[in-house]
Amino acid sequence: MKSLFLKYKGIHPGVIIERELKKRSLKQRPFSLLLNEHPQTFNAITKGRRGVSTQLALKIEREFGFEEGTLVLLQAFYDIAKAKELETTMT
Repeated sequence: MKSLFLKYKGIHPGVIIERELKKRSLKQRPFSLLLNEHPQTFNAITKGRRGVSTQLALKIEREFGFEEGTLVLLQAFYDIAKAKELETTMT
């Protein structure tokens, strides 16, 4: 798992989710409905316009067979990277 974080550190988890959907030949809408998530919300996550909540991340991880907490940590790394980027533009 450590190598996964180093490889994807700072990338929005939606990119990983979208890649995994394509890899498994799954469509976003049916997958989002399987998770009891609104399709538009799920689409915004996969496009990086919205963060993934802990609750939804756990559902996705369970369906994909990811280690618990993977997407949550990727979201945290992404948020940190964005905060640092904002900080450097403000100075």
